[in-house]
Amino acid sequence: MKTLKITDECKKRLDQYLTNNTDYSRSKIQKMLKDKNILVNGTAVKNSYVLKSGDEITIEEPAIEEMSAEPEAMDLDIVYEDNDIIVVNKANGVVVHPAVGNNSGTLVNGLLYHSKSLSDINGEFRPGIVHRIDAYTTGLLVIAKNNKAHEFLASQFEEKTNHRKYLALVWGVISNDTGTIDAPIGRDESDRKKMAVTAKNSKPAVTHFKVLERFKEATLIELTLETGRTHQIRVHMNYIGHPVVNDPVYGRRKLIDESGQCLHAKELGFIHPTTKEYVSFDSETPECFNNIVDKFRNE
Repeated sequence: MKTLKITDECKKRLDQYLTNNTDYSRSKIQKMLKDKNILVNGTAVKNSYVLKSGDEITIEEPAIEEMSAEPEAMDLDIVYEDNDIIVVNKANGVVVHPAVGNNSGTLVNGLLYHSKSLSDINGEFRPGIVHRIDAYTTGLLVIAKNNKAHEFLASQFEEKTNHRKYLALVWGVISNDTGTIDAPIGRDESDRKKMAVTAKNSKPAVTHFKVLERFKEATLIELTLETGRTHQIRVHMNYIGHPVVNDPVYGRRKLIDESGQCLHAKELGFIHPTTKEYVSFDSETPECFNNIVDKFRNE
């Protein structure tokens, strides 16, 4: 049970207040209100209820859906593997690890089937997972097969000593050949499921980009990251008015098709946990990405 006390003249709708002050999405809040998991002064109210000083909101967490992470046969694109690491080229639409409501078909399910040796530092549902990319972002991920390798790799991501390069197709023609976006990222105050450039409860975020090719309505760019914030590239490019093409959340444009956003983790480099030598990996952009680029190129 969670309790929130209104100590000033809030004069905000209940659903608006909860969206801004909890991690629940607006749709989740509406469902919890309907199921009477959220009460005001011990009474069920509508989402349009206007809060006032002295009101007490009680939130009862709904029962957590039981999760499991089971091995599943999956056609993984393994770029490299040894006794310590697996480098995989993740396909479009594949979620990295299980979560409530999505227990199967994730990269973790495929990894559990592929290998009996994965690190367990991140728990039962994230075995081997050192870092993540979005479901509809394609490209390279390094997986740890033991805890020693995991800790060594994780320290490089934390200290920003690894190398990551992305390719993206973004809307609009970028006039500068290169650029740096230095803008802090935190939760979007109006939609807690999204991230945004904000000064409130945010962390520093720095993205560098270089123009590779310009089209009539879009630009192909490569990007390198100094930080690794959630949705960083998508948020930063949207912030400067050049959202990633086909991005269903930050795109601000209609989707060209359902093939996924045009963002690909192309290069990945790091110090190997055992040999202590620098290793780097490259990957080709997937067909779904190339097909959309070709449409702009041929206009």
